[in-house]
Amino acid sequence: MTAEPSPVAIEARGLTRDFRTLRAVDRVDLDVRRGEVFGLLGPDGAGKTTLLRMLVGILAPTAGEARVLGHDVRQEPEAARARVGYVSQRFSLYGDLTVAENLRYFADVHGVPPAERRRREERVLDFSRLGPFRSRLAQDLSGGMKQKLALSCALMHQPEALFLDEPTTGVDPVSRRDFWKILAQLVAEGITVLVSTPYMDEAERCARVALMDRGRLLRVDAPSALRGGFPGALIEVVAEPQREARDLAGATEGARSVQVFGDRLHVAGVPGVDGEWLAGAVEARLRAAGVRVEVCRPREPELEDAFVELIERARASGPESADG
Repeated sequence: MTAEPSPVAIEARGLTRDFRTLRAVDRVDLDVRRGEVFGLLGPDGAGKTTLLRMLVGILAPTAGEARVLGHDVRQEPEAARARVGYVSQRFSLYGDLTVAENLRYFADVHGVPPAERRRREERVLDFSRLGPFRSRLAQDLSGGMKQKLALSCALMHQPEALFLDEPTTGVDPVSRRDFWKILAQLVAEGITVLVSTPYMDEAERCARVALMDRGRLLRVDAPSALRGGFPGALIEVVAEPQREARDLAGATEGARSVQVFGDRLHVAGVPGVDGEWLAGAVEARLRAAGVRVEVCRPREPELEDAFVELIERARASGPESADG
């Protein structure tokens, strides 16, 4: 009788990586379920790329262990890599080869039989809508098309899990949307996706998100749960001059913190303070100081609000505050 596969596709326990005196990944515990889109969200230098490279067996951990599709990445790196696809942050294909030639090269690398290669090539070209560009050199593709080609190459050996390192950074919004449509189709076919992203709207598309900072996981949960866990009320303020408005809002009774989001301020209240009351108090203080107020109202927290809150709390409490 064949054993049922584990419901966990990717797991890490105490995974750590040091670069001399720098700890890039610090005792990470992680479980990614089969068939889910799992997001890694964090600022530059958070350790996302290092974590992904350890999980695909490119980089050896300093400590801890990880298993991908049942394979220990330390003991069986080749077996694990044979069943996964990896798209790095930078475009790493061959610019002097055409789209079709890149696909064929990666098929050969993974030992795809010639009789099967053509069928898979046509499928991924149709999947990614790169069919009309099969004869174009990779170096002449747009940024979005390059990333779709990289994903297509990673799919040629029909992996069971995909590791994507900020695959849409610098890509135009339409191409980002198309890229995520392709990922949704792959997940519908049962592929597990672990993706790092700097974009909050992409993180919202994930079943679960790990918020990462300074090499540690701060929290893992569904985006809705992360937003819902924001402590206290939140108000939105649009006022000029913004710097003066920020200082005054932060000094208002009942205000806990102020973050700048473009032309808007997000003012968090201490737990128990009503949002309408806080908005009234902040607006009164700003107007009394001669600040021009355009908007001052309660609002629902976004994922970015929750992320900033968790990072600030962790950094204020010290390195031991993060939940592994």
